[in-house]
Amino acid sequence: MPDAALIGLIALIILALAFDFINGFHDTANAIATSVATRVLSPGQAVLMAGVLNVVGALTGSAVAKTVGKDIIPPESATLELVGAALISAIIWNLFTWWKGIPSSSSHALVFSIVGAGVAQGGWKLIQFKGVNKTLTGLWTSPILGFLIPIVLMIILLWVIARWRPKTVSRVFAKLQIVSAAFMAFSHGSNDAQKTMGIITMALAAYMGWSGNEWDVPTWVVLSCAAAMGLGTSIGGWRIIKTMGHKVVDLKPVDGFVAEISAATIIETASHLGIPVSTTHVISTSIMGVGTTKGMGKVNWGIAGRIVSAWIITIPTCIAVGWLCFKLLDLFVR
Repeated sequence: MPDAALIGLIALIILALAFDFINGFHDTANAIATSVATRVLSPGQAVLMAGVLNVVGALTGSAVAKTVGKDIIPPESATLELVGAALISAIIWNLFTWWKGIPSSSSHALVFSIVGAGVAQGGWKLIQFKGVNKTLTGLWTSPILGFLIPIVLMIILLWVIARWRPKTVSRVFAKLQIVSAAFMAFSHGSNDAQKTMGIITMALAAYMGWSGNEWDVPTWVVLSCAAAMGLGTSIGGWRIIKTMGHKVVDLKPVDGFVAEISAATIIETASHLGIPVSTTHVISTSIMGVGTTKGMGKVNWGIAGRIVSAWIITIPTCIAVGWLCFKLLDLFVR
């Protein structure tokens, strides 16, 4: 009969894949909202494309997984209770923000839930700030770049197409936006699915007693996380799609193309650097950046403010919930 630790490990793997699945439908809007809003793709077409390319993107690397899985908590200090508390905390926050239709960050929910659970287990001395600082760097730089790059790109494009007929502009960028939406879905998978790979490998390290040198993401973990995210994406988070695609700014195909290509480039660069970023942060600010080129009044800053508020409260809330979940789990286990 399996020992209690093995049963706990299996339960955590299932819980982590559930988090990945929830991340998929929670963040579907990141990849497809602009394409749906501009009517370049139907919701069904967009969800199918996003699901497939999320899987493909998830198979392309493990740098972000290493940041999440070994650079925040030392592998030799990880415990199954810590991993379980972090996952429960992140899932609670993701479901709450999904229910409210708030495009918050699944990535930061997971990272700072790990921090909260780690503090509950061993105090702040247990936290490796290398991984935390990398996450914080991505937290503030990626939305700034997400806002500024589309403005520059939009100004250049508007100069290039100034003499084009409106129908030509719409026709050309309707086709180009399919490409940019595909790139956005791919980049989403490459960054977001890796976070779950990292947390599962952290659980394996806790069970197997791995040191930092032994830490590596098994192939079966990569494949299972890719599949879970793709399945979640195929279901879709329609509440958030409505907020992202219709309430922030009125979009046309050229706007959607600029927002998606800018956001996807930033996310893909972060993935190669091992920086866990929020795809929600980046695409949200990219949409706002595009909107400002039409005039400040064209952006619904009330919705934008609501989004930013969610970003700000995610960090302390998830640290607190992660801490509480660990304490409760510790009582239960004892």
